[in-house]
Amino acid sequence: MPDGKTISIQENILSANDALALQIRSQFDEAGVFAVNLMASPGGGKTSLILRTIEALKEEFRIAAVDGDVVPVDIEKIAGTGIPVELINTGGSCHLDANMVAAVLPRLDLPSIDLLIIENVGNLVCPAHFALGAHANVVIASVPEGDDKPYKYPAMFQDADVLLLNKIDYLAIETFDVDTFRRGLEALNPGITFLPISCRTGEGLSAWLDWLRGRVRMTKAK
Repeated sequence: MPDGKTISIQENILSANDALALQIRSQFDEAGVFAVNLMASPGGGKTSLILRTIEALKEEFRIAAVDGDVVPVDIEKIAGTGIPVELINTGGSCHLDANMVAAVLPRLDLPSIDLLIIENVGNLVCPAHFALGAHANVVIASVPEGDDKPYKYPAMFQDADVLLLNKIDYLAIETFDVDTFRRGLEALNPGITFLPISCRTGEGLSAWLDWLRGRVRMTKAK
């Protein structure tokens, strides 16, 4: 059992992180940037979704990305699209936090960005506890991972604004009960935006893109 001192330290860390995240949000708001915190387990499809999103929207919006990782593999793929992208070297940490995001912001020209996509570390536990200042938490789950993820990782799903169920092209060959998954999801987070997609085939992506368009335009209109 953790002692009271340990709990107090953890609470202080999260409180300080949340305060900094609010400052980051203010910077985004002032610059008219809509920021998304994109989370998933390894292999869930974060980078694939980013590439698809950039391909579809780069003529409509000025897009930039930040990637939390220890190697620049994903950064190189994203940079190949021609948008500004920055690496946050996590040093092996299991999540991004507000300090890491704040450190990279001076390298971004925020007033020239409409949409900022923050690719968090591949993990369904730690990222759920650290606010980054983003306007929306978007979680990707994928069919091959199984339909029990909301039941096993409730913290990740209960604070999400959007759930993208990726790799629905696998439904024909995987034992995945969409109703079971969705019941668990909506028990934790009633009214969450639930969008089944396939980054490989493009199925369902129009709904995701329309959601993003609406949020970006709303942010720019403020």
